[in-house]
Amino acid sequence: MRAIVHHEFGDPAQVLGVEDLPLPEPGPREVRLRILLAPIHNHDLWTIRGTYGYKPELPARTGTEAVGIVDAVGDEVEGIAVGQRVAAGGTFGVWAEYVIAKAGAVVPVPDGIPDEVAAQLISMPFSAISLVDFLEVGEGDVIVQNTANGTVGRLVAQIGASRGIRVIGIVRREEDAAQLAADGIPDVVATADPQWRERARELAGDRPIRAAVDSVGGSAAGDLLHLLGEGGTLVSFGAMASDRMELSSGDLIFKQAVVKGFWGSKVSAAMPSETRRALFGELFQLVGSGRLTLPVDSIHSFDDVRAAVEASGRPGRVGKVLLRP
Repeated sequence: MRAIVHHEFGDPAQVLGVEDLPLPEPGPREVRLRILLAPIHNHDLWTIRGTYGYKPELPARTGTEAVGIVDAVGDEVEGIAVGQRVAAGGTFGVWAEYVIAKAGAVVPVPDGIPDEVAAQLISMPFSAISLVDFLEVGEGDVIVQNTANGTVGRLVAQIGASRGIRVIGIVRREEDAAQLAADGIPDVVATADPQWRERARELAGDRPIRAAVDSVGGSAAGDLLHLLGEGGTLVSFGAMASDRMELSSGDLIFKQAVVKGFWGSKVSAAMPSETRRALFGELFQLVGSGRLTLPVDSIHSFDDVRAAVEASGRPGRVGKVLLRP
């Protein structure tokens, strides 16, 4: 089979290549998938650079999410059959024609969901819905998030709206706020406006902001903390600008705020199975009704992987870049 491999850590556009590897065989409680499509995520690129929380042995395959067809099953597998279309998340090395996955890690995909959507169902959407669940907010509550125009930001806004949660988004440029409004995500302010903090508070109305999600770090984390209401929670989801959070001790003390980190892999691993099933059921319902959208920027062949990772890093991109074997 053909697979995307790197022999050193570094710029994905420089170190990735396609190689022939032996076809793997599934063991007990495992299935083999014939990959249809796989998205490029930021954490995939960070892993290739050697800067993520997980550092594989070299030479390494890569990719962590895909949609595929069950091609073979190992012993002790129940509820999964050959020929079934499934989504796989948290399965390393899926940028390949075939991959071995744990049977418990794949999710059967309803027929009405296209491959382009199914390929993205687990990593970002499940992280987003798990994040909303993690915030412990409900109907009528207000939350705020930066990088609102990113994939997870858009998903959190859509999931929040479906639950009756007001999600205030923060972006850098007025053009990004206008684009989100055109896409049905209206409560967004741009930091290019000197009065953006006041505008964010106006959007909250007379309700306190219960939780904030920071994906930037640095002073942006402190800005969110300052917007929080008393007893609010600041969640660190990412660190696009800095791996340090600049927080006011006064805001922490006088607001009695809580600061927590969110790592989807850890949260998912600790999640009760009934909660996991319920959240996936909610995702399928939202996707099927059109209230949750997962756009695609472009689809590239494995041989075009270097151009694909460059496309994934293009500013202003809307939608995922996908790889097709």
